[in-house]
Amino acid sequence: MSGFFGSISGSDCVNDVFYGTDYHSHLGTKRAGLAFLSKEKGFQRAIHSLEDGYFRNKFENDIKSFSGNSGIGVISDTEAQPIVVNSHMGRFAVATVSKIVNIDELEKYFTDKHHTFSETSQGTINPTELAAMLIAEGKDFVSGIENVFNRVKGSCSILVLTEAGILAARDKLGRTPVIVGKKEDGYAAAFETCSFSNLGYEIEKYLGPGEIVRITASGYEQLRKPNDKMQVCAFLWVYYGYPPSFYEGINVDETRYRCGAALAKNDTVKADFVAGIPDSGVGHAMGYSNATCIPLKRPYAKYTPTWPRSFMPQSQQMRDLVAKMKLIPNKSVIKDKSGVFLDDSIVRGTQLRDNVRDLHQAGIKEVNMRIACPPLTYPCEFLNFSRSRSSLELATHKAVKELENKDNVDMKEYSDWKSEKYKAMVDKIRQDLDLTTLTFQKMDDLVEAIGLPKEKLCTHCFDGSSYFD
Repeated sequence: MSGFFGSISGSDCVNDVFYGTDYHSHLGTKRAGLAFLSKEKGFQRAIHSLEDGYFRNKFENDIKSFSGNSGIGVISDTEAQPIVVNSHMGRFAVATVSKIVNIDELEKYFTDKHHTFSETSQGTINPTELAAMLIAEGKDFVSGIENVFNRVKGSCSILVLTEAGILAARDKLGRTPVIVGKKEDGYAAAFETCSFSNLGYEIEKYLGPGEIVRITASGYEQLRKPNDKMQVCAFLWVYYGYPPSFYEGINVDETRYRCGAALAKNDTVKADFVAGIPDSGVGHAMGYSNATCIPLKRPYAKYTPTWPRSFMPQSQQMRDLVAKMKLIPNKSVIKDKSGVFLDDSIVRGTQLRDNVRDLHQAGIKEVNMRIACPPLTYPCEFLNFSRSRSSLELATHKAVKELENKDNVDMKEYSDWKSEKYKAMVDKIRQDLDLTTLTFQKMDDLVEAIGLPKEKLCTHCFDGSSYFD
């Protein structure tokens, strides 16, 4: 995933963009960048790697020399951005939150036209540079962004920094959010609304799917109306989103409380405590604890001063080690006790398996796991959701392979919580993870907890139901 922030005001906006972008640090792990525009200096840009440090440390020296009343910043899980380009529409900077599934096809389209790519990303072309090239094919910025919508399979939300203001464009199916904020002397656009409050912004507008607005220091204007269809990622509320943030007017943490309460609704397990797997599991655990009146405790403490990210090292072996180092078990809470543990999801199950092993070594009596979303039975086609390189790495697929002794199994029945195949898969995962009991959220309960109609949510990774167009 990635996250971006842009600001334009009547005064210098460098600090707002710096801190606003920093509030998106939970969404990206590899690269970050800032771009500003001023009359005196023109476009200024800096990009740094985040794999060996924090956003604020990497950019604190850069912002001393930057100036401008408009700027954009982005933290990315993949490519270096923003990209600054020159075109027939003038010079502009672009930042994206995207996953371009047909990137090879589009690369061939441009190379066949004798275009060249100057940026690279993880051994291939830079998706944001590709988006910039698609924008430059338009007669103006609106038609150029529409060209991105029409040509890209996957998802792409965009911020474009121009001399006439900042253009904010939400993915054509709204898979990722873009929200406009307002304060006394300017406006901002962001992925996370939690970036607004401490900088003095109030939520002004949630962009609709495919909507494009131009933002200036004095206001904003709609350049393209939103599309009717929406497929916003349900996982934003379950996992990605920061607790104080709102998407579609719906708060992240309130949704997690409702998810936890839904899991408690028909649960009969007896336990000494409820706990959340840090960090996103905590909100779900609060909801479960409040619904059952089982006390909420902290059997794990998360140690963050020197281990801020479990995915910084390049090798999976080292990432797993760092993940283990971050969570310190508290034997006083654990020993001879029965616990209900809430987590956002089970992707590969590797880290959870290690956590459960630690709990058993600390003397726990029962580990009852409750997962806030349905099983992940389909790979995500629309966002950079999982670091798993193949669907076969998913815990569900590994369990089904053991049950059926073959790959490439039709997962439709395994996605239906009422089917016997689903029950067998869940029990296999339970055994593999050495859990006492394991329950996943039912799809209807997840949809109700979020509060949007099912057809407006992307639930593809749970049921394979979503689409590109």
